[in-house]
Amino acid sequence: MARNKYPEETIERILDVSLELFIQKGYENTSIQDIVNNLGGLSKDAIYHHFKSKEEILEAVSKRIYSSTKTSMLSIINSRELTGLKKLRKIFKYSIENSNQDLMFPDSPKLLDNPNLLVMQMKELMEDIVPNYMQPIIEQGLQDGSIKTDYPKELAEVIILLFNIWINPLVYDVPVEELNKQNKVL
Repeated sequence: MARNKYPEETIERILDVSLELFIQKGYENTSIQDIVNNLGGLSKDAIYHHFKSKEEILEAVSKRIYSSTKTSMLSIINSRELTGLKKLRKIFKYSIENSNQDLMFPDSPKLLDNPNLLVMQMKELMEDIVPNYMQPIIEQGLQDGSIKTDYPKELAEVIILLFNIWINPLVYDVPVEELNKQNKVL
């Protein structure tokens, strides 16, 4: 087998095609062969050279989706001018107005119809976003007095769950008026 001079480009192509197919067909209905068929000349062996399974491709796609969001969240978290509560509000505003979501999921099926994608998202949120991004903001708010709770970890988890399930249009698509009410409650 010839050696690939540009493995990073191959990985990016695989992830681009996989994301597109996961959105169009759903994760469950996308096979490795579907991915191969849309890669224009790459073989199944080329995919398996970079990824051990379809699940590993899904993990890489998920990490890619969250990477730009994490960078923006870090800049908010590291701001010295904002209280914990103001950081929390700024993150909410960023998440609602984040244009990457609109570009990435214009015709996306519901996450409830793609349970593996939903599980992958929840795992990322609970194992990474809560402890490394949300909980530190709440703890800062406790220190500066802008947030009051006896349960910072649990509050971080509830906020993330509400934001990523309850008011996420990829899970439940509700009319704009109802979404506005949900945002105010949150």
